[in-house]
Amino acid sequence: MNQAAPADTLSPSAPGAQALRYRVRGMDCPTCAGKIETAVSRLPGVADVRVNYGSQILDLALDEAATPRTDLEGRIERLGYGVAPLPTAADLARAQASGGAPPAESAEEPEPPLWRSRKALLGILIGALFAAGFLVERIAPGLAGEYAYWPGALVGLAYYGRRAAVAAFAGTPFSIEMLMSVATAGALAIHAAEEAAIVVLLFTVGEMLEVVAAGRARAGIKALAALVPKTARLVDGPDGAIREVPAASLAIGQVVVVRPGDRVPADGVITDGASSLDESPITGESVPKPKEVGDPVFAGSVNADGALQVRVTKTAADNTVARILHLVEEAQASKSPTARFIDRFSAVYTPIAFAFAAAVAIVPPLLLGADWGTWVYRGLALLLIACPCALVLSTPAAIASGLAAGARRGLLVKGGAALEVIGRVRTVAFDKTGTLTAGRPRVTDILALAPDASERSLLGLAAAVESGSSHPIARAILDRANTDGVPLRPTRDARAIPGRAVQATVMGQTVLVASPRHAAESARLGPEADRAVAELEAGGKTVVIVVRGAEALGAIAVRDEPRADAAAGIAALRKLGVHSVMLTGDNRRTGGAVASELGLDVKAELLPQDKLAEIAALKERGPVAMVGDGINDAPALAAASVGIAMGGGTDAALETADAAVLNDRVGDVAALVSLSRATLGNIRQNVAIALGLKAVFLVTTIAGITGLWPAILADTGATVLVTANALRLLRA
Repeated sequence: MNQAAPADTLSPSAPGAQALRYRVRGMDCPTCAGKIETAVSRLPGVADVRVNYGSQILDLALDEAATPRTDLEGRIERLGYGVAPLPTAADLARAQASGGAPPAESAEEPEPPLWRSRKALLGILIGALFAAGFLVERIAPGLAGEYAYWPGALVGLAYYGRRAAVAAFAGTPFSIEMLMSVATAGALAIHAAEEAAIVVLLFTVGEMLEVVAAGRARAGIKALAALVPKTARLVDGPDGAIREVPAASLAIGQVVVVRPGDRVPADGVITDGASSLDESPITGESVPKPKEVGDPVFAGSVNADGALQVRVTKTAADNTVARILHLVEEAQASKSPTARFIDRFSAVYTPIAFAFAAAVAIVPPLLLGADWGTWVYRGLALLLIACPCALVLSTPAAIASGLAAGARRGLLVKGGAALEVIGRVRTVAFDKTGTLTAGRPRVTDILALAPDASERSLLGLAAAVESGSSHPIARAILDRANTDGVPLRPTRDARAIPGRAVQATVMGQTVLVASPRHAAESARLGPEADRAVAELEAGGKTVVIVVRGAEALGAIAVRDEPRADAAAGIAALRKLGVHSVMLTGDNRRTGGAVASELGLDVKAELLPQDKLAEIAALKERGPVAMVGDGINDAPALAAASVGIAMGGGTDAALETADAAVLNDRVGDVAALVSLSRATLGNIRQNVAIALGLKAVFLVTTIAGITGLWPAILADTGATVLVTANALRLLRA
């Protein structure tokens, strides 16, 4: 897929430097991004390094006179990542200036199934070797003893030890791989091979899960790019001939034809025709907007019922969908979730623990003439106590139990970081359409205006006229007629007046279903009708007038109604001390009416970038959760402290968000907050258990009261306690 060029293109800091952009395969977490940034930044001639692990993008400026491009790529590959060049903003600009198509990206290798990935195969191998060692030790303990576990531990040590060495050479000596490697080697050195094998196995499983989560998130970004059609119908030459061209090659000023049912291929202005456009993927507006000559249109919106000619006003790299895509990538890059606990641990605790263990082993014999064997033994015990198994498991064990408990209730959370953040949020921002409302308009009012008109006859005429239309208002009227058992009368000469009305002949008379403004051109509405329309529209409803001949028979109002549980869901959040606000692309009148009914604040008429600004403002007051269902919500979902998607929403929203409410219940957002808070409490308990036991055995080991086996128990015993405590969450 073509990536949108960054808004703030790189400015090489050296005269000979040029901007480069790469996709780095296998970069699935902030730790990976940090290692790559450190390794690349240490090369001569490299500047302006920016890494986005969410989209696997690396941007930098490189002076090839100082470091050839092949050396840069080789360093990244030696760290264990794949690297492929991408077109930069400058490449796209040059192609656009020359009138050519944007440069194609290098072919991206399809990702193998999970079970065939390198980390999965490693996990399967280590798991099988561990299981074999367990069976050998239990069935024939005298055959191999502790060495039954050595094969699994050595396989993990060889893999992670190599990566640790490369990372250390590239400037990251205390990486997570180094921590695992030293912990494994230390355990083997003191004859704790079983523990060594468990450490590498659990770490490998965690790496596999990280790959899955990152891959799903990237799939959501690809869904955004798929909004824009691949081709466009270009009006070419003085004779108006139409030819099909790649949408990415469209230039400003060119004119394209958009047929009914087609997606608009570029941002532009209508030069001929009128129609209704479904802009819900862009603005979240539930009812298609009427458009005519001079009105702007967005790339990715769907043309409903009339042929249009559109003059292109923005290139493919700068259209609405490209900007949304860029907003998502930028939001992911600028997201500041707390770094994974294990990374902070390896960066701070590991060197301190190593230094302390070495001092215990060396200082007493050197300075005090103590016995070398005794103090080396104690140093090795301290090194084992420093093994972070229990502490590493304290958070994942609680998170895993919390995720499982949530999954049973239809609360899908994509990772531990998101589950932790949800419990800390102070504000929840909701999209309206499809989130707080059902996402489909329905008839709310039928008002007869003529003496001989009844609600049933009015509904019957409107349904007959609308029977051939797929417009959301037409579907709402037809659904109501079907529910009320109103038969459809035969019609003829049915036609749509794009963006204004639908007309047909019913029982020999012309019947029109039109907007109030267009109906006033065919019939006199009168003061009573004007007041009724104004009152209905003040309630956030869309009104159509049924006209027979030159007489206005009545009005029908439709509205996208709130979900049945929406008010209760907002009230449940209020009881938890969480403030709620609605961010919507709908007009202020509609948004205000729905917000007043549900009892929350509202910000209306927001485009995707406006929602992003509102999220940023809310984040200044504390962690913010964004709840949405549409592609237009994707930037806000990514920018919020945590994004929550409704289960019935678009794929892009579900993949961009950090969590999803699969049962489409607003009340489940409060349930997510409660579950997260219970998980956070469990994590604090687990950390206290793990650190408390280590502190106790640290003192007793230095004092010579306990040795290697109690030191092992300090970690394995804490692991058992931590796991048992975490399992309590499954009853939540």
